[in-house]
Amino acid sequence: MASPIEDYAILSDCHTAALVSREGSIDWLCLPRYDSPSTFGALLGNPDHGRWSLRPSDPDAVTTRRYDAEGFVLITRWETADGVAEVVDLMPHGDRRADVIRRIRGVSGSVQFEQELRVRFDYARALPWMHQAGTEDEPALVAIAGPDALVVRGAPLTANDHFHTGTISISAGEKVDLTLTWFPAHREVPGPVDVDRALETTAAWWATWADSIEHEGPYHDEVVRSLLVLRALTHEDTGGIVAAATTSLPEDFGGVRNWDYRYVWLRDASLTLEALLEHGFTPEAEEWRQWLLRAIAGSPADVQIMYGLAGERRLTERELPNFPGYDGAAPVRIGNGAVDQFQADVIGEVMIALEAARLAGVDETPYSWPLQRALLSFVEENIDRPDNGIWEIRGEPQLFTHSRVMVWAAFDCGVRAVRIHGLDGDAEHWERLRDRMRQEIDAAGYDAERGHFVQSYGSTEVDASLLLLPLVGFCAPDDPRMIGTVAEIERRLMHDGLLHRYRTQSQVDGLPGHEHPFLACSFWLVEQYAATGRDDDADELMDRVCGLVNDVGLLSEEYDVTLRRHAGNTPQALSHLSLVRAADALAGRRGRAAHRSR
Repeated sequence: MASPIEDYAILSDCHTAALVSREGSIDWLCLPRYDSPSTFGALLGNPDHGRWSLRPSDPDAVTTRRYDAEGFVLITRWETADGVAEVVDLMPHGDRRADVIRRIRGVSGSVQFEQELRVRFDYARALPWMHQAGTEDEPALVAIAGPDALVVRGAPLTANDHFHTGTISISAGEKVDLTLTWFPAHREVPGPVDVDRALETTAAWWATWADSIEHEGPYHDEVVRSLLVLRALTHEDTGGIVAAATTSLPEDFGGVRNWDYRYVWLRDASLTLEALLEHGFTPEAEEWRQWLLRAIAGSPADVQIMYGLAGERRLTERELPNFPGYDGAAPVRIGNGAVDQFQADVIGEVMIALEAARLAGVDETPYSWPLQRALLSFVEENIDRPDNGIWEIRGEPQLFTHSRVMVWAAFDCGVRAVRIHGLDGDAEHWERLRDRMRQEIDAAGYDAERGHFVQSYGSTEVDASLLLLPLVGFCAPDDPRMIGTVAEIERRLMHDGLLHRYRTQSQVDGLPGHEHPFLACSFWLVEQYAATGRDDDADELMDRVCGLVNDVGLLSEEYDVTLRRHAGNTPQALSHLSLVRAADALAGRRGRAAHRSR
């Protein structure tokens, strides 16, 4: 099986991403985009599903690794009985190509490395034709299958039953550069990459981006790394922000809760936009708004909750039976059936994010405000419609309290846009709809007998998404109803110090099996603690969750507290942006609700 999820580091060129294990194997890489079919897919099966392994021949080699400064140039240090060497892995930024570089450099003594290359295009369904194309002095191996091709350069590789192997000896002071370049199969083989230049320009680009982060306060290193992760998951050309770099890493080990997260959720992208705005990235806000305008252009009735990187709408969910799944968790899925769901909270998230951009000084365009008015019309037309909720349940749609609050928030944004920002619109009408939603939520979304808000109308369950109610300004964090809700969430959803998003035992999601604590939810609870003066609880929980980052600062979606393992897709944008917001709360920022009246 593949390495533990927490053993992977990410490389990114802001067009796609690779996952590299502590054992030196690139087990996941989709080319040329995050959502392209995989070229290396061992993460979801075994080596024969594609990988590029580079590690010392010594099986007892000891490894440590780190990112070089504030970026995604990964340095893995190998110590063997005969010497020490380092591997520098990166995906060059800015060269408009799809390259992976693996530089081996000798530190002391002599180290022999073994290289193994298994190219498997199209989710391991296309075994390529491979041929030697270089010379003895400049070896090159070309792989072609259908529309995909790549060239690997730098060291001799020998065919061995549908994969290629080779050895490389490195001594102190020496270096060997290995490169992989993807290209469309109908084009000529591209020339070699300038490795020295790529290293210099890539490190400089990431350093410049990190230097522009505006942050003072606790957990500075974690905030910077998290914002870098969000940038690494943002497609540079389109502005689309993927929810994670992977598909089908299990929420339930060995189970069926395996989903494709390599797409742009309006909710997650909106929250990411707000996190970036809070830390000085106004240009990214403008790029994302342009992405949004393109993606949802047309009739509001056709708005989806998620899109492809360039705004693609057809994301049909399919299963890949040729993959056994990570640690046997099947099926492996590509596409996502949630694309056809109605999730009533999404427009509210978008409206809040666009309001945040407005407050940050991003001017409205001739299209941006008319789009928001059209979205409010869509919300009104569907105001009484049950939905699948923030957790994308695959059971029966319901009237989820969090979703109803986000409908309230959408109309509230419309009212504020007219009354405060001077935009045109029927503020009185939206105000009536907003007030109607408040009355409904107060009556049906709150259980007065038990003293807490409920997951959905008619239910007695709680849901971690209820922690977001004060964060959008629906109620104050110290509202007695919220205090009671927090107590019930702690009682029902806390497991070994981390928070589940809801009780799977309630069968609300219509799926078999269970899942692990959802990391973003614990960060939401940190925000709530900070806002109500529970400073010790906030610090303790923040330390606990931040302590779960792997050795290079990455978080997945969930955490298995029993096996002490990361679970779910990785790195997860929602986990990292929630970390940023929690750190901001501990520094005294009130976030998205700061400008809202109660």
